[in-house]
Amino acid sequence: MRKLLIVSLISVLGVFAFSFTPPADRYFEIAKNLDIFASLFKEVNALYVDEVNPNQLIRTGIDAMLISLDPYTNYIAEDEVETYRTMNTGQYGGIGAATRVIGTRTLITMIYEGYPAQRNGLKIGDEVIKLDEIELAKISIEEANQLMRGQVGTTVKLSVKRVGVPSLINLEFKREKIKMSNVPYFGMVGTNSGYIKLTDFTPDAGKEVRNAVVSLKDQGAKNIILDLRDNPGGLLLEAVNICNIFIPKGKKVVTTKGKVQNSNATYETLNNPVDLEIPLAVLINRGSASASEIVAGTLQDYDRAVIIGEKSFGKGLVQIPRQLSYNSQVKITTAKYYTPTGRCIQVLDYSHRREDGSVGAIPDSLKQQFKTTNGRIVYDGGGIDPDLTVGNDEVSSLTKMLYTNGFILDYAASYASQHPIIPPAREFKLTDKEYDDFVSWVKSKQYNYRSPVEIELSSLREQAKRERYFNELSPQIEQVAELVKESRKKDLYTFKDQIRMLLEQDIASIYYLEKGVTEVEFKSDSDIKKSIEVFNKPEEYKKMLNLL
Repeated sequence: MRKLLIVSLISVLGVFAFSFTPPADRYFEIAKNLDIFASLFKEVNALYVDEVNPNQLIRTGIDAMLISLDPYTNYIAEDEVETYRTMNTGQYGGIGAATRVIGTRTLITMIYEGYPAQRNGLKIGDEVIKLDEIELAKISIEEANQLMRGQVGTTVKLSVKRVGVPSLINLEFKREKIKMSNVPYFGMVGTNSGYIKLTDFTPDAGKEVRNAVVSLKDQGAKNIILDLRDNPGGLLLEAVNICNIFIPKGKKVVTTKGKVQNSNATYETLNNPVDLEIPLAVLINRGSASASEIVAGTLQDYDRAVIIGEKSFGKGLVQIPRQLSYNSQVKITTAKYYTPTGRCIQVLDYSHRREDGSVGAIPDSLKQQFKTTNGRIVYDGGGIDPDLTVGNDEVSSLTKMLYTNGFILDYAASYASQHPIIPPAREFKLTDKEYDDFVSWVKSKQYNYRSPVEIELSSLREQAKRERYFNELSPQIEQVAELVKESRKKDLYTFKDQIRMLLEQDIASIYYLEKGVTEVEFKSDSDIKKSIEVFNKPEEYKKMLNLL
């Protein structure tokens, strides 16, 4: 019944969402379908066999209607508005700590420098047991988030469990205005290369990147690496400001086109650049979306940077918020955006996306060809293609399990409790003996883990039974299963490089916060290594951009 109701809501609401009739008829259709919807809801509410939650039922209908349009047109209920505002501004009232819920536990995963959490002694790896005397295990994640954040100047008390400390630690904090930095890290990698990690496009992103570029040049940077990997985007104007650092004043950055005239606009650089000549590499991956793709696409169109990594997410849509009744909002896709060459990087067909939503394979027949300033060929229709594709190993199922179940963070906290100091993050590395200790530690824990091969074998067994081939195939299946079982005993060493890197990052974060996470990865980051390799061959860099 519930499924039929959802289908009915989609059908009813879809009529006026996609109707292309004359205005008078269209208004009638809207009024008619709204009336049908209200009548339908009234009858279901009155007669359905079980009690229905009106808020939940209507929300299901709204979400089903909007998802039929695109993934980015979303309804924002009153209790979600503050979270939405935080995402767009990077500001909130709190203590400056990030948490992650693992099972029934709430763990501190990051402490932001200079805020109450750091000043008052909270540590990464601490488990929050009580918040203002309320046990977190007894309330929802949403309720806990609301309690953690609040008005600037108010106090919050935490009771935390810390590895190596027998009793709970009680801490009190006064909430402050927390402003998340768009550039959590910048510094030198190697002798001549400056590195900037840009994670968001909230207000002042352009200013922060500009300041980082100036500072790195003062430190001797002869080239710049701008890291946009896993950056989901944000404010379009900040993307324009960042492009302006590297391209001249008065250059087109992005054009938006929509159904309503107000959605059509062209955005150009307004200020003098910082540097038009310094060699530039932009790192992207399948998590680089929206404003990140504007920056990467614009710098690629002007042959101003070498794009390195993997194909980006493929989100070429612009959203605006609109106020609704009862303090709710709707975020509506109003336009598509186009890079200077005229490319729209919005994926043409959502059916070609990967499971994480990023762009999968796009048929060549759906792509349109464009030329950059120097005559290089680029394409639209599904993200930004890198100039240099760098293959990165897929994260194994075992590694994901160890991370999502908190084993990595728990061991990092245990390690930190036994080591008062560690070397600088760039030099820190777990020894083979220390990794062996981790393996022994994790094997003493109870956890459920089935490799993808084991899952496929289980599926094959069931299919063979249904098709009556089991007796014939069983010896071979069991032989493979035994080999997989033996192989699994070595998995913690097969994926040692992946697991050790996560351990080193979480351990370094406890001592050096976000700086530690970033600098630990320098020694194994293939995208950064490829960038430096390109910079060290100036003629190759120029040839790639048709500058010769």
